[in-house]
Parts: sequence; structure tokens; C-alpha cells
Amino acid sequence: MKSITIKGSQRESVGKVATKALRNAGKVPCVLYGGDKPIHFSADELSFKNLVYTPNVYTATIELDSGEKLNAILQDIQFHPVTDKILHIDFYQLFDDKEVTMNIPVKLLGSAPGVINGGVLRFPNRRLRIRAIPANLPDFINADISELKIGDKIFIRDIINDAYTILHPEDMVIVQVRMARAAIVDEVDEEEGEEGEEGEATAAEGGEAPAAEGDAKQ
Repeated sequence: MKSITIKGSQRESVGKVATKALRNAGKVPCVLYGGDKPIHFSADELSFKNLVYTPNVYTATIELDSGEKLNAILQDIQFHPVTDKILHIDFYQLFDDKEVTMNIPVKLLGSAPGVINGGVLRFPNRRLRIRAIPANLPDFINADISELKIGDKIFIRDIINDAYTILHPEDMVIVQVRMARAAIVDEVDEEEGEEGEEGEATAAEGGEAPAAEGDAKQ
């Protein structure tokens, strides 16, 4: 997984007065958990832009003014209820041999034939919760929809990967193509050896018949 560098300064004072002064100076108070003890630091608010305001997921390399570099993930973030300014961020430290849990975005690959034929693509689960050691954390979880016809679905069991554990039931639907009113039925390839003109005529005449079957699969 790609990482974004955050340059921070350790802070000794963690009271309300010190925290307010940091925010007034355009800095965000942060805490790094997961190590021997919590590490309190601050960083410029602009340095979090590519980590927070993005649909992608990244790990963070926190470079402290002491020279120490620590790998972490964003665990929790607080925003101002009116201005949406970042008020506070909690990080969790990563270790090479310790599994961590993250929500990873799902990336759809290809174009679904069912959508081309007028079906509706439903994508209810755009992020999946996984557990893995840091080296095996993916940037995306790929779901190939290039063979989805009307009524077809992709389940968790279809994308299981040995590199990480997906923390969802195997029968959970990730993406599916549903029937729409204007949809036409996906044509089934004719077997080799059948006469071309007769086969094409049969497919055209029976175009509406399989619609009920497509609905049953939903």
C-alpha cells in the first residue's frame, strides 16, 4: 500500500490551552497509539490533505522532529461541526509482523454486458473491511464485472485472497446487475454447427422470454 509522509513535531503540553494555540496556528494535534506509550505530536493541517480528502486509502509515515520515523494508519479523525476543519487525529502504529484491520475500497474492472444491454449496476459495498500484515495491505480490492449479465452477482467468496482476510460473510453481495424496464435480454452464444440465419432468427424471436429467469436470480 502507498504511504504519505506527515512531518510532525512532538508536543509536551496536551492541555486545552496548548491545543487551542496549535489550532490557531494552523496545526492539528495528533496522537499515535499502538507502541509502548502514546506519542503526542502536531502537524500542519495542509499536510493531511492527501491522506484525508481522498477516496483512496494510504498508510502514513510520520517523521518527527526528533528524527524518528514511524509507520501508521489513520484510526480516527474529528472535524469541526460547522467549519469542517480537522480538530484532532488518532493514528495507530504499524509493525511488520502484526496484523491490522482497514477498510479498503473496491475497484470495478471491465464493463458489464448486462449494463450495456440496459441493466442497472448496483454497487452496495464500495469498501470492504480486511485484516492483514502491513506488507499485504492492498491499495484496492479488484472485482471483475466484465462477464456480469443481467441477474448476475459478485459475492465475497468470489474475491477471496490468501494475502488477507476479508471480514464479511462469504455470501455478501459486492456488486450486481439488476433488470431494468428498458433492458434487453443477454444473447446466448449459439453452439457451433447450427445454421447462422436460423440461429439468429430464433434468438431475436425469443428475446423477451428469458426475462423471468433474470428476475429470479436477483
